[in-house]
Amino acid sequence: MKKENDLPEILKNRILAAKKEISSDLVLKGGNVLNVFSCEIYKADIAIYDGVIVGIGTGYRGNTEVDIRGKWVTPGLVDGHLHIESSMLVPSVLARELLSHGTTTIVSDPHEIANVLGVDGIRFMLDDSRDIPLDIFFMLPSCVPATHLETSGAVLNASSMSCLTDEPRILGLAEMMNFPGVLAGDMDVMEKIALFQNRLVDGHAPGITGSDLQAYISAGIRSDHESTDRSEGILKIRNGMTLMIREGTSAKNMTELLSVVNSRNSRRCCLVSDDLHPLDIKNKGHLDFVLKKAVGLGLDAVTSVQMVTLNPSEYFGLKNIGALAPGYKADIVVFNDIETFQVDKVYKNGKLVADGGNPVYLSDTEKQAKKRGRVGEFRMPPVSAEDLCIPYTGKNVRVINLVPGQIVTEASIETPKKAGNHIVSDTESDIIKLCVVERHKNTGNISVGLVKGFGFTKGAVASSVAHDSHNIIAAGVSDREIMLAINTVKEMAGGQAVVSGDRVLARLTLEVAGLMSACSFDKMVRQVESLKKAVSDIGCSLDDPFMLLSFLALPVIPELKLTDRGLVDVDRFEIVDLYC
Repeated sequence: MKKENDLPEILKNRILAAKKEISSDLVLKGGNVLNVFSCEIYKADIAIYDGVIVGIGTGYRGNTEVDIRGKWVTPGLVDGHLHIESSMLVPSVLARELLSHGTTTIVSDPHEIANVLGVDGIRFMLDDSRDIPLDIFFMLPSCVPATHLETSGAVLNASSMSCLTDEPRILGLAEMMNFPGVLAGDMDVMEKIALFQNRLVDGHAPGITGSDLQAYISAGIRSDHESTDRSEGILKIRNGMTLMIREGTSAKNMTELLSVVNSRNSRRCCLVSDDLHPLDIKNKGHLDFVLKKAVGLGLDAVTSVQMVTLNPSEYFGLKNIGALAPGYKADIVVFNDIETFQVDKVYKNGKLVADGGNPVYLSDTEKQAKKRGRVGEFRMPPVSAEDLCIPYTGKNVRVINLVPGQIVTEASIETPKKAGNHIVSDTESDIIKLCVVERHKNTGNISVGLVKGFGFTKGAVASSVAHDSHNIIAAGVSDREIMLAINTVKEMAGGQAVVSGDRVLARLTLEVAGLMSACSFDKMVRQVESLKKAVSDIGCSLDDPFMLLSFLALPVIPELKLTDRGLVDVDRFEIVDLYC
């Protein structure tokens, strides 16, 4: 292990390698170098010494030389906003897959696990992501719980967060979802923002305009990833925000927002994924897929690459990351082309970590993660079918409507179907029951509502992934099926389940806080595919119903959501009656 007093000698040798007086450790020969500073592409060798780029040009000698003629070379890709928990894999396992797709750095907001385990959850993420060949930085969760309208497993205030501010991989305050609290000058919110006044504060401001937007930004908030249309994106840039254009599993905003980007403002924009499901990683990739789509939509390759390398690196103040230039870390992706962005090789700190789309570095992190066993507890009684009944009153009801491809929902007023004295699912109208069960503090809270758009003709699903408090959320046709799905997740102490009648068709265990697993990526994919087939068997044709389900409990994304405390009108930011 290198010591601090070795640095002068290392620096001297870097200079000698740059001057071609000694051999570099590695030289990548003859590739098409994409320069994110000068916005040009040219053929050159890249010389690397001690994990750092020391020269780009010709005539370099290396102890190892790799011919990459005909290939394209970019900086390692940087995702400026990713919730690791959405992959359902612990960081050390997820890292291997992301590296295979050219990602060498991510900035993560661990507010999912923080809502379950608080500071202990954040420390878990820091520990599990230590000493791996992927740089994982974190922003401290700003809203735990996300709102007062739900029950979370933990509470993070400014005082409890202060013990983490000196951790070098924590860069600032994560997305401030409680925009009503910001606008109202809520003192708890103000104290959190004040704690990071000299550092970064990320934003979360869907649909906010006018003086409200300016007031929100005046608190020192500098980015936003919630814009969904062109006018909103322009407004965020105009008011000094970094626009994070999201293209993930549930929220896909690139097609709409890419028209905002031009040669004058592109350096104020980043491409991020936010939430990324394991099947999407397997079938599409990560930022390599985002680059392919951006270029396919007409954005030039150099600008596209800037938006996943230099732009996020400079926004987050990551030194010597995000470019191919002397003195920068040798985080390098070699692509076969810059139309499909098929990854050939990936280097992290000058070491080959992925080749031909497969990780090649040795790691025992998965084995170590498994040794830890279960992380966190479930505190809730079993649920009965009677707990899920909705009395029929003769009144119309509010129904949550799914919006395909988005995490926002719409609200409608419907005449409910009844059986006896109770409201029941109406599969002909595609309206089924939705419920949320508190699982952290044994409160017994159970809320029941209705949702439209899943397409179920029978059966039920349940999951312990339910943003942001991650209580158990379930949807289904009959009360007994919903009960079985919920209790199956409880018995696993975290996970997802699909049932039909009295049978469990598929299940997935998430032993880390009910959110993640230390199983291999391949095993995770097999289990998720089994869940997907089972959901299809009960009538659902949505691409990712569990991801959509997980956002139906998030009361900071419009328009109507359900938490363990009741039905939430997000625009009014209050609990409303099911009946109207």
